[in-house]
Amino acid sequence: MHADIAILNGNIVTMNKDLLAEAVAIKGARIIFVGSDNAVKKYINEETLIIDADGKTVLPGLIDCHMHLAGLGFTLQSIDLRNIKSIEELKKKVREKIDEVKPGKWILGRGWDQELFIEKRYPNRWDLDEVAPNNPVLLTRICGHVIVVNSLALKKAGIDKNTPNPKGGVIERNRNGEPTGILKENALNLVWKAVPEYSLADYEKAVEIACREAVKYGITTLHAMSVIDKEFRAMQNLYYKGRLKTKIRIYFSKNYARDLFLLGIHCGFGNDMIKIMGVKVLLDGSLGGRTAALRQNYSDKSSKRGRILLSDKELFNIIYNTINNNLQISIHAIGDRAIEKVLNILEKMDFNNRLIRIEHASLISRGLLEKMIKLKPYIVIQPHFIITDWWAVDRVGVERSRWIYAFKSMIDGGLILAGSSDSPVEPINPWTGIYAAITRGKYEKIKLYKYTVNERLSLIEALKLYTINASKISFEEKYIGSIEVGKIADLTILNKNIFKISEKELLDIKAQYTIINGKIVYGAK
Repeated sequence: MHADIAILNGNIVTMNKDLLAEAVAIKGARIIFVGSDNAVKKYINEETLIIDADGKTVLPGLIDCHMHLAGLGFTLQSIDLRNIKSIEELKKKVREKIDEVKPGKWILGRGWDQELFIEKRYPNRWDLDEVAPNNPVLLTRICGHVIVVNSLALKKAGIDKNTPNPKGGVIERNRNGEPTGILKENALNLVWKAVPEYSLADYEKAVEIACREAVKYGITTLHAMSVIDKEFRAMQNLYYKGRLKTKIRIYFSKNYARDLFLLGIHCGFGNDMIKIMGVKVLLDGSLGGRTAALRQNYSDKSSKRGRILLSDKELFNIIYNTINNNLQISIHAIGDRAIEKVLNILEKMDFNNRLIRIEHASLISRGLLEKMIKLKPYIVIQPHFIITDWWAVDRVGVERSRWIYAFKSMIDGGLILAGSSDSPVEPINPWTGIYAAITRGKYEKIKLYKYTVNERLSLIEALKLYTINASKISFEEKYIGSIEVGKIADLTILNKNIFKISEKELLDIKAQYTIINGKIVYGAK
């Protein structure tokens, strides 16, 4: 048997017990050989495409286990507000965008973080009114749980001082009761309903843009969270048109759970490129917005401890019904109070732990860790939060900060952790997450490093988050997640040997080639 593709002279990290190899051969969609450069020669003929890896690292295709597919695509087309340092700079970005569009058109942006602002406060409607009196503006905080809008956007949404807070949401107001333009959690929907709906064509474009961005970094599979109907149709359309660049595993928004149950859709329904896996549920908010549910009050805002978005009965019912319909449930739980609530419910029911995913698990405790080890849910983490949540110690105080993003403790306890970006909350680039898991903000001099240095992961442990561990989350470890004979040929050739560079240089890693099902989807043909 002769290979279609042979990769030689590589630093091949297989992620199985025989960790390293030099060469790999691919026939069709499958790996037919893994071993030495000399031994692979028998699989090569004049029709084989030979790729000289030139000593660079070859990995199984990377898997991002929690991201928002269309959200990333739309964000890449809107104002990028990451890392801006002041409200004045935010206003400048909005002003520049307005110069490109007509009056009345909505202006959207994402990525601001008030903790970085020299003003040390949230932006408000009046800030935005100064630069955008004739365009409705909606700017999403980096966490995705808070927005700021201007007066015209509030008017279009029908929000004034008499508008009550929706269940599970907050409309912030000044001392006179006037909305400030800051809305949190479920209150976001009040404004989003006023934004013109994206068309199916818009969704197709967004999904395609997001997938194209992912393969640049060696990502071959994306777990798309909180998927809605139009986004799902866009994925299917792109697949049938032959324009879907990555594999997608779908977790529908909770609003579609009943439909899935009635249709009898089970976990894994679909094909190799698109599979329905389950349902995504939000239980609390974010640490950045002080809406994550904590057992004790926030250390830097003693009047707050966040909020739980579902009652005990609602949470029990959605978990019970989802797993009893043989679907995975993906539960957003950041704060220790939210995580505790999930674990307490799981203790009361008989369940297949492979159907339970806790997303984020940002703040735990020794007691919660012991419960997690006993119940063994999958834990899906976002290591880059360590860097962007540089203020985390201030939020929870020194004592609790020992248990923020306690990845090593979870792994040592036998829990299966998988890596993700939560993009567009964080960049889709998995190498920022791998870097953060290894360094924990050491080079950025982040305060959390001092209290959680023992939670650092090795490079191999970090790689497992995005490869073999991630494949287990969607029950695909027999097919992807490692480079082995018989497995599907999803892999990436990087632009460097990651074992011969400094930790900081991990941030410069990109894919030289990305291969999915034995076909090159990114890189030189």
